[in-house]
Amino acid sequence: MDSKKLALACRALADNKKAENIVVLDVRKLSTVTDFFVIATGTSEPHLRAIETELLDGLRKDHDLKPVHTEGSAQSNWIVTDFFDVIVHIMKPEVREHYDIEGLWADAPKVKPPAPRKKVAKKE
Repeated sequence: MDSKKLALACRALADNKKAENIVVLDVRKLSTVTDFFVIATGTSEPHLRAIETELLDGLRKDHDLKPVHTEGSAQSNWIVTDFFDVIVHIMKPEVREHYDIEGLWADAPKVKPPAPRKKVAKKE
């Protein structure tokens, strides 16, 4: 799976658990460390854990992918999951505001989520 598809899959999995303000930043032209950052907000410790679990379980089950490294915990209010080409940050609002990753990487273009598919009515 290419890095952009992986980033969008991470975005979709976080969205499955109602993560807030999900942003995907394309840092390919700005960083040699990774291609994309996915940043999502969880409103509580259980919400952070639910987003992380959905992400890890979904990528393992659907794509046989495991992170290279995970740092932090719901108790620390910031979980970082590294898939090498994609780094996912799941944070509580106050931590996200304080560290302002989007501001630090303001030159990185935001990747828009794919448009929802339109349902086609079946003819009978």
